Amino acid sequence: MSDFQSSRRFDRPGSTVPQAIWLCLLLMFIMSPMRSTALQTEQASSVSHDGSRDFDFDLGVWRTDIVRRVHPLSGSNETMHLTGTVTVRKIWDGRAQVEEIVADGPKGRWEGMTVFLYDPQGRQWSMNFANSAVGKIAPPMIGSFQNGRCVLIGTDTVDGRTVLVRAVWSEFAPTSHVYEESYSADGGQTWEVNFTAHKTKLQ
Repeated sequence: MSDFQSSRRFDRPGSTVPQAIWLCLLLMFIMSPMRSTALQTEQASSVSHDGSRDFDFDLGVWRTDIVRRVHPLSGSNETMHLTGTVTVRKIWDGRAQVEEIVADGPKGRWEGMTVFLYDPQGRQWSMNFANSAVGKIAPPMIGSFQNGRCVLIGTDTVDGRTVLVRAVWSEFAPTSHVYEESYSADGGQTWEVNFTAHKTKLQ
């Protein structure tokens, strides 16, 4: 029986396998290697991505407008507003950055410093923050860019409790972006925003 005659069997009345299904199966067979190759390419690209320049967007001098929750994880929605300047410079040829924050609010001046470090082996960034009023470096937050956002996660202490803290950079534009920090007291199931900074570039 010729190939043509064989293929025509599935057009006959009473056939248990409609032609459309066989066409779908044929397309799946053809597309399967292509999808596999595309997936392998995407995975290889992700693994080989050098993220050492991912934070270059933050370099420079910025005006920062901050909204800060006064009593996080307490059910209170009381907030305070601060305005100030953030200066970010790179060191180690961009594989690390130092951020200095000076902001004024209803309780006076608030100063902070953050050291960002890139781990080339893990291809992740760590964020190491110190408040001038405390004089100690907080536990690091670690992460990377995901789906157009930078997400770093770590732990913090709120009223004696150890909680998760998440930092997210988003809404990127040539001269602005948003930094948001949230707490979770239930292992990351829910998050409460406690700090938001809208940053506008000055130079």
